Amino acid sequence: MKNLIKFNVIILFLALNVSCQKNDQQLIEIKEVSPWCILGFDAADRTPEQRIALLKELGLTKYGFNKGKGDFSNMKKEFKLAKENDIEITSVFLWLHAKRDSIGKLSPANQELLQNLREVAQKPVIWVSFSDNFFENLTQEEAIKRSIDMIQFVKLEANKIGCKLALYNHHGWFGNPYNQIKILEELNDESLSMVYNFHHAHEYVDQFQDIVQKIKPYLSFVNLNGVKKEGPQILTIGEGDYEFEMINMLIEEGYNGPWGILGHIKTEDVKIVLERNIEGLKLLNAKVK
Repeated sequence: MKNLIKFNVIILFLALNVSCQKNDQQLIEIKEVSPWCILGFDAADRTPEQRIALLKELGLTKYGFNKGKGDFSNMKKEFKLAKENDIEITSVFLWLHAKRDSIGKLSPANQELLQNLREVAQKPVIWVSFSDNFFENLTQEEAIKRSIDMIQFVKLEANKIGCKLALYNHHGWFGNPYNQIKILEELNDESLSMVYNFHHAHEYVDQFQDIVQKIKPYLSFVNLNGVKKEGPQILTIGEGDYEFEMINMLIEEGYNGPWGILGHIKTEDVKIVLERNIEGLKLLNAKVK
């Protein structure tokens, strides 16, 4: 009888343990997400000090640095503050425009960005993207060659600084993930990777399963967003029709982060926007059985 009771107790313990593990299972660990597009997308117009304080208030330990509005005059100060507060800056954004950037010569603003990166301790990944004017009136082959040549130049500059480089899907020709896959295949450089943005993925929803399989070997970051085919471009996580399914596709293919959440709304306090997205992640996590 005692042995039977002991056996039943063990079975009950194991059942409870499995149940707890299932309840604890999450799609995404919220405290590990990294906000993106929070500079210049904040009606409160926070200072670097206020931005770092906000991240700590939200329980977040990392974020991406985009130029936002204005210049880079506070960039080194912000990096210093982040380091002092154990906040990781995961990425910086490098936007290339054909009227200002060319092989061998970047725009003054992009030169300043890279110079600042030389002078700071943290060495985030440089997320690089192109204006569509780089590819106007070019054949597919010419566009691939031009993008490869420019990326190779930027990568040499990034190497000198000690930063890695990742391709960032925006709009237009370079925003097409199939074009980025072709570029990465041609370059055949394991140190290059890809960032995939849900807020630039609306037109590729129906192809996403195929895209996931092809981008997985290169994928280093995914920025999340609510996704409806018809838009809007920026939508709170959990309010779209496809983001839960898309996240699951990524996880099933073996991608488990890192993940980003967006500010990206100039007319609202970015704290409120981030809190909405955090709540959206909680809703998606609650769907996990």
